[in-house]
Amino acid sequence: MLYKFIDLFAGIGGIRLAFEEYGECVFSSEWDNKAKETYKFNFGEEPEGDITQIDERDIPDHDFLLAGFPCQPFSLAGVSKKNSLGKQHGFLDETQGTLFFDLARIIKEKQPQAFLLENVKNLRSHDKGKTFKMIKKVLEEELGYTVYDKVINAKGLVPQNRERIYIVGFKKPLHFEFPVIPEQGPPLKSILESNVIDKYTLSDKLWNYLQAYKEKHSKKGNGFGFGLADLNSNSRTLSARYHKDGSEILIPQGDGKNPRRLTPRECARLQGFPETFKIEVSDTAAYKQFGNSVAVPVVKEIAKNMIYAIEQDKPIPNVEEVDIENAGRVSQPN
Repeated sequence: MLYKFIDLFAGIGGIRLAFEEYGECVFSSEWDNKAKETYKFNFGEEPEGDITQIDERDIPDHDFLLAGFPCQPFSLAGVSKKNSLGKQHGFLDETQGTLFFDLARIIKEKQPQAFLLENVKNLRSHDKGKTFKMIKKVLEEELGYTVYDKVINAKGLVPQNRERIYIVGFKKPLHFEFPVIPEQGPPLKSILESNVIDKYTLSDKLWNYLQAYKEKHSKKGNGFGFGLADLNSNSRTLSARYHKDGSEILIPQGDGKNPRRLTPRECARLQGFPETFKIEVSDTAAYKQFGNSVAVPVVKEIAKNMIYAIEQDKPIPNVEEVDIENAGRVSQPN
């Protein structure tokens, strides 16, 4: 069976890549113009713009809602006002003014079979845990979905230490298991290009600055500073700031040369993008885009298990017969 899905906060389409073998993307949305360029180069269509300006009724029906959304704290001001006026309100009202609200209103209107949300690991502790607690309340108690979440490290599939939280939800109370990801995966050297031009080698000025900066903070007992990568292991997390100086992942070079940055193609490989993925934007834009993207192989494994859960159509055990944790309705352990 082929499924229809939508790609929200789409970036350059990393989550879409993972789901394309199962169906068709019928709608996408992304506000960043450079990311939209890369998306169009690779998928032949330009995403719609700011999701906050799009009416949920105008979005096509779909089976899966996919989104790597930013997290924001929720304000209770609107709820207090409603209380003072004696009006009824729900959890969804408490999220207004945040980007999660836009996901929730679309889910409420379109009622997809399932959703997959991706975010930084710290979503669980954001705003002292209030943000994640509210997200779970909206998805489970107000929208009626069976929700699973887990922090997964991508380093078993790509040579990068990258922990992200994945939130999976089903309209039906289906049994679902997150994929088991190996603890260790390919080494960093497996994704490096053999011949890299000199422009990616750090200048003497920048290299001296980074060394001095690290030494200064080391004397204070801080761990700040550059990361010289171990080519036989995994790298640090690739971030959107990589374009600034490349300091979190520096590749050592022999013959007395200064270390170098990763190339944009190496960044694509670090995130598990295929070799056919087109990089037509500037290096600066490419670094931001891959740093903001997802580890595609991880999402592929989750997608496979989501499809399996839907097609097996196996309900979770009755919560009256077993405890809730074993039923899978609560956060799974890291």
